[in-house]
Amino acid sequence: MAYSVVVLVSGSGTLLQSLLDACADPAWAAAHDVRVVAVGADRESAYGLQRGRAAGIPTFVVPLRRGDDRAAWDRTLTDTVAGYAPDLVVSAGFMKLVGPAFLERFGGRMINTHPALLPSFPGTHGPRDALAYGVKVTGASVFFVDEGVDTGAIIAQAAVPVLPDDTVETLHERIKVEERRLLIEAVAALADTARAETAPEGVTPADIPRG
Repeated sequence: MAYSVVVLVSGSGTLLQSLLDACADPAWAAAHDVRVVAVGADRESAYGLQRGRAAGIPTFVVPLRRGDDRAAWDRTLTDTVAGYAPDLVVSAGFMKLVGPAFLERFGGRMINTHPALLPSFPGTHGPRDALAYGVKVTGASVFFVDEGVDTGAIIAQAAVPVLPDDTVETLHERIKVEERRLLIEAVAALADTARAETAPEGVTPADIPRG
């Protein structure tokens, strides 16, 4: 059985696209058997929804507007995602913090990326803050989501040098390349690990039929 993933987005969905491209690659798909089963967003205008639809993947929107009951939104998001029975939830540029209900259901099964070497420079301006601080090396991180802001256990990181003439934009573009690579590798590793943990004794992931 394929390792199923729900991806949450708020914007253009370039991280989502990198995962969709990986899933469409025959060699990668044969090796890891990952399937994106749904793409969700907190706003209908998120272009990532169009990327999902273009790939033939179901999409959904759970909006959170100013003044809305955040706990109720969290429960609705939880129930909607749970309806797809994912093995993993990927926050791919999803600009909302999930709440207790979501973490109770998907804690340890939700990952996020960040454009800095955590625990340095958490929050929404990682590249800007790294540049302002004057670091010579920053990078990208993939981590498990917990109740904090970019505080969960780190899965993987990659370093990106800060060049003398870097702007926030040029630095961020190079970090995005590493973010996309790390996300694909992390999803593959989690899928492989899950398959190995459910395999009968003496059977390796390579022995298990895909499908």
